Amino acid sequence: MTKPIRKSALKALAASAGIAAILATGTAFAADQPGDGVTVVPLKSSLAGETFQTMLVMKALEELGYDVQPIKELEYATAYVALANGDGTFMADSWDPLHADFFKEAGGKDKIYRQGVFSDNALQGYLIDKKTAEAHDITNLGQLKDPKIAKLFDTNGDGKADLAGCTPGWGCEKVIEYQLDAFDLRDTVTHNQGSYSAIIADTIARHKEGKPILYYTWTPYWVSGVLVPGKDVTWLNVPHSALPGSRKDVDTSLPDGSNYGFQVNQQKIAANKDFTDSNPAAAKLFAVMKVPANDISAENLLIQKGEDSEEAIERHADAWIKGHQDRWNEWLKEARDAADGDSAAAN
Repeated sequence: MTKPIRKSALKALAASAGIAAILATGTAFAADQPGDGVTVVPLKSSLAGETFQTMLVMKALEELGYDVQPIKELEYATAYVALANGDGTFMADSWDPLHADFFKEAGGKDKIYRQGVFSDNALQGYLIDKKTAEAHDITNLGQLKDPKIAKLFDTNGDGKADLAGCTPGWGCEKVIEYQLDAFDLRDTVTHNQGSYSAIIADTIARHKEGKPILYYTWTPYWVSGVLVPGKDVTWLNVPHSALPGSRKDVDTSLPDGSNYGFQVNQQKIAANKDFTDSNPAAAKLFAVMKVPANDISAENLLIQKGEDSEEAIERHADAWIKGHQDRWNEWLKEARDAADGDSAAAN
C-alpha cells in the first residue's frame, strides 16, 4: 500500500517547482536580454547623415537589453580617443581606410574593436558641374594649376578656384590639404572649410543659378541624389595617387582606370574593445550588421528635404527595420547565440 504524501512534502515540492520556474524564466530572460544592466554611449560626428546608421545600431542594442544613452557628438579624431578610453561605447561611421591614422593614433586594434562591414563601396572625390567640364574639356583636378581654368570656379573675386571642402577635423581634410600641396594647387585653389552642410548648400544654390561649381563629396550621401554624377556633375581624376600619413604609398586607382584621389572605403562599427570583450552579443552584432549604401543615401536625401528632426530620423530607422525584419531578426539571433556560446564556455 502506498503511503500518503504529507502536506509538508507537497508544500516543499510546490516550492521547489516554483523556484525552478523562476530560474527557468530568469534564464530565458538572460538569453533574450544579454545586455541587461549594461550602459552604452553612442558616438557620432556633427554630420546629421550619420544619425540614421547610429540609430539602427542603438535600436538593435536596445532589443538585446542594453541601456542605450543619447548620442554624444564628437568629431572623428576625438571620438576615436573616446572609444579607446571607454568614454564612448561605439561609433557607427568608422571609415576604413580613410580614418586609418585616427584609428592607429588612438591605440588601434588593442583599444578599438572593428570587425565586419556596416556599409560598403563608399566613394569620395572632387566634382565640377558638367556644363563647365564639357565647355572647357576639364577632366582632371590638375588642370586647375592653370589660372584661367581655376578662375572659372572663383566665387569671391580673388582669381582663385573656390573648392567647397571638408569640415575641419574630418579624415577628408587631411587628404585634401595634402593633395593641394602634392598637385601644386596652392596658388590657384582655395580650400573653403566650415560646416559641410552649409558649404554644400551654398554650392547647390550656385548650381541652380547656372554658375560653375567645384566641390568635394562622398557616397553614400544625399548630395549625389541632388547633384547627380553623369547628369549634373562629373567626377574629376587626379594627376596621381597622393595620400598622407600611413597611406602615402597606396595606389588610389580604380579598376576602370579612374583615379579620384581617394581609396574606396568601407564604413564599419568601431567600439571600445574592453566593452566588446565583455559583451560578445554586442561584438557579434557589430560584426554582422550591414546596410546598403543606397539605403543610406536615400534616407539622407529625406533629411535634406526637411525630414531632419530626431523623431523623423527615428521613423526612417523604424521603417527600414520593418522592411528588413527577417534580416534584422537574424542579426539579433546571431548576437544572442554568441552570448549563449560565451556563457556555455565559461561554465
